[in-house]
Amino acid sequence: MASLELETVGLEVREAVGWITLNRPEALNAWTAQFGRELIAALDSCADDPEVRAIVITGAGRAFSSGADLKSGDVFDQNGKPDVLTPLREIYNPLIMRVRELPKPVVAAVNGVAAGIGCSLALAADLIVAAESAYFLLTFANIGLALDGGASPLLVGRLGYTRACEIGLLAERIPSAQALDWGLVNRVVSDADLLPTSTTLAAKLASGAPGSYSAIKRTLNRSAWPDLAELLDFEAVLQQQCAISADFMEGVAAFLQKRPASFTGS
Repeated sequence: MASLELETVGLEVREAVGWITLNRPEALNAWTAQFGRELIAALDSCADDPEVRAIVITGAGRAFSSGADLKSGDVFDQNGKPDVLTPLREIYNPLIMRVRELPKPVVAAVNGVAAGIGCSLALAADLIVAAESAYFLLTFANIGLALDGGASPLLVGRLGYTRACEIGLLAERIPSAQALDWGLVNRVVSDADLLPTSTTLAAKLASGAPGSYSAIKRTLNRSAWPDLAELLDFEAVLQQQCAISADFMEGVAAFLQKRPASFTGS
């Protein structure tokens, strides 16, 4: 494996498993542009390395990922106007597509919160192991936005319209036990058992037939998300429409000021 200089993402290969660690623990692994690009680089490195047969993605510290870092300014252009279309098209959406199109199985080991694009990243994995303390959260509606980063098709593919609509519209946290009951995740284990369980699962996958796994992923992708790239861009366009609304500006201000938002529909 070629050496990578990564600051916000950790990458280590152990016994044919590529371990990717989201590594901004002080910010609950919130996403910045650099974070997203380094995550893509880590995934590409695992994809290109013949020694890597399976991949595990987890978070450092208390969270898997709290979503986009609204304090980073990445969702605004040089003139200070909201621009979510560019990061979605250049970073977030290619990343989700990369996870789905990787010919190698990907396991998400979810510790703590998986929110926003962090939730989408977990949902894009092939298997999800969640700690008992983990929870999933899509609060876009609370700041005047739509779902993005593949959340819409990934939720529908895993849960169907009814549950996906409930998660998107109500914007309530889904604890790990509920996520397991709904079929959103594959396994729930104690916090102490999260990494050992993920290690055992990844080792089993790493010892399997690569061609079989690649074919299974391709057929499942065709069955569940035949137009995933198109749906990702559709989300991005609608998200940009929401992002230039007064409601989004009010939602961000309310979030940063830790107060309820007052939406007007404008």
